[in-house]
Amino acid sequence: MINTRDEIAALGSVPAHTTITWRVETTPVAYEAALTAMAARAAAIAAGEADEFVWLLEHPPLYTAGTSARPEHLLEPRFPVFSAGRGGQFTYHGPGQRVAYVMLDLKRRGSDVRRFVTDLEEWLIRTLARFNIHGERREDRVGVWVRRPDKGEGHEDKIAAIGIRVKRWVSLHGVSLNVDPDLRHFGGIVPCGVGEPRFGVTSFLDLGRVASMPEVDMALRRAFVDVFGPVRQEP
Repeated sequence: MINTRDEIAALGSVPAHTTITWRVETTPVAYEAALTAMAARAAAIAAGEADEFVWLLEHPPLYTAGTSARPEHLLEPRFPVFSAGRGGQFTYHGPGQRVAYVMLDLKRRGSDVRRFVTDLEEWLIRTLARFNIHGERREDRVGVWVRRPDKGEGHEDKIAAIGIRVKRWVSLHGVSLNVDPDLRHFGGIVPCGVGEPRFGVTSFLDLGRVASMPEVDMALRRAFVDVFGPVRQEP
């Protein structure tokens, strides 16, 4: 994933009155199939032939490598590894993690990628707040973090990651939110290139918050509307 706002600037939002379609998958989606579908939809959005699109899904267990991924950060390839085509480094996707691919026309939102990433963080922070989880952003680490004083002074865990690509001013990829994945699976990589011992990975369940995926999806949708504007549910 992208780790700093300087990296975001290298990728070159203000809400627009436009239709955003919202879709939730109920069964896991293969990663390569998702990439193909996402690329096709983003191209159609750029051409003015399709509505903007938010796609919520889960993947089978896998690792993805961004354009800055370092080979030594793949510690143990327990699962298939895919080249993601997004910025950033290695991350894990799997059951119990909600992935949201966000395909928005950033030209309609001020052509401001930094603002778009900040808005993605705000979306996640508001979602977490609905479950009494206090998520925070960090200037030097993109994503959403939770303080863990129970683990020691200065310890923080990432609960949500952000990784994007922008092509023809349409965003691709998006966010991942750890609801109740097997956190041991993150041990096969250095997640997002952040290897300091005081920084880890957490989830709703790890924090003692039990929530179903439909409950999380409902909270994600409500918070998305607050930040980005109304959506239309796809049947």
